[in-house]
Amino acid sequence: MGIFLRFYKLEGFVTFLGDQGRDAIIVKRIITLEHFPAIGPPTSIGQVYLGPFYYYFIAPWLLLFNYQPVGLAFGVAFFSVIGLLINYMVVKELFDKKVALISTIFLTFSSVMIDFSRFSWNPNLLPLFALLTVYFVIKSLKTNKWYFFALSGAFLSFSIQLHYLSLFLILPISIIYLIDLLKERKQLIHKFVYLFICLFSFILFSSPLIIFDLRHNFLNSKLFLALFKSSGSTLLTKFNSLFDSFYFLNLYSLNINLNRFLVYLLLLFLLLAFITLIKRSSNFKIFLLFFLLTMLGMSFYNGPKHPHYFGVLYPLYYIIISYFLVFPKGTSWEKYLTIFFVIGFIFLNFQKYPYFKHPSNNQIALAQNIAQKISDNVKKEKFTVTALPEKYSDATYRYFLETWGKRAIEKDSLDKADELFVVCEKKCSPIIGNPQWDIAYFAPNKIVGEWTVENVKIYKLVR
Repeated sequence: MGIFLRFYKLEGFVTFLGDQGRDAIIVKRIITLEHFPAIGPPTSIGQVYLGPFYYYFIAPWLLLFNYQPVGLAFGVAFFSVIGLLINYMVVKELFDKKVALISTIFLTFSSVMIDFSRFSWNPNLLPLFALLTVYFVIKSLKTNKWYFFALSGAFLSFSIQLHYLSLFLILPISIIYLIDLLKERKQLIHKFVYLFICLFSFILFSSPLIIFDLRHNFLNSKLFLALFKSSGSTLLTKFNSLFDSFYFLNLYSLNINLNRFLVYLLLLFLLLAFITLIKRSSNFKIFLLFFLLTMLGMSFYNGPKHPHYFGVLYPLYYIIISYFLVFPKGTSWEKYLTIFFVIGFIFLNFQKYPYFKHPSNNQIALAQNIAQKISDNVKKEKFTVTALPEKYSDATYRYFLETWGKRAIEKDSLDKADELFVVCEKKCSPIIGNPQWDIAYFAPNKIVGEWTVENVKIYKLVR
């Protein structure tokens, strides 16, 4: 079922917008050995650059599909399915079969997880990598093997490169390793060596981004900190942000619109559950620690709470809920409660699956058709492309043009083109005299061509 929900009508419904076009261009240039990026994409808010891990990790899928951009979406869907198997094996090892099965069912039918699995974007793989980060931290403590420390550092780096809110994993990891260090004082040297291996692994895989920050006067670090400084600093603001974050987590992960009182009650319940376990050795306690401290970290960000911001929390939350559903062992109502909750969860999420109710949007096919029309009308070697109203959404057309050997002048280049193609994705006017930078810099004075492709207007401008 997990495979079906992630691959059904994938090509027709896959998201292929500006971010996906930009990533496809970068990945294509990696495959053709033209350029090896040291940084990843910027965040939508704050323009903080991520690491390049996602580009290299997903690149083979574009080659496998012969440069068709749907290959990147297939790659994400494939790893999402693998993530279901990994979740089952990890949770079965750390807890039991029941918790593993229920949490995997949640991940399988979760509408937000299915949405993430059906298009290419760096945050979409975060739930899998965050879960593996937590798993390798636990395994490093249980086995005391150096390679699990190395893996925990590596996967923390990968998670942060997928989305910066994964930085909140650093606090629980630091606390867990510090407590372990204090408990094992007789093996202090060995522990320091293992922690050094973890740190070295993290730095090694984060080195391109670290070098970028050092060379640019800590630009990334400053931009990241500015996100939280601008979010407000009063205690009440952070308190409200904490509960808002938990509200949106439940809305996205369970499709439940909780009132504020229940939000307070549930979060307090999780905190009390952690306090009761604080002196016990328990994998569940570690999961609660990761969950609660990550939620606390989210309270420092007061901006919009988009679904992908909770990528770290989704697998942890599903595991925590599953644990509580099977916790009252031996009771006659345990099985019925679990069945009722799971059926209700599937019912609520089923209504969110777009491919059962709506026609496919065919964004890749549309972008290809628009690019074909532009390609057919390019007469000069130096030409450029832009879009209105979102100028960076032209990356989808640029990608196809580049793969066909008709490469437009680079975006935001100061090199003057001889032809400008403007794609009006929505109603836009005027064309000549439009203040958008690409158009204003080109300074056109004449429209020499006008075409319509599936209700999208294309204009060819010269000067």
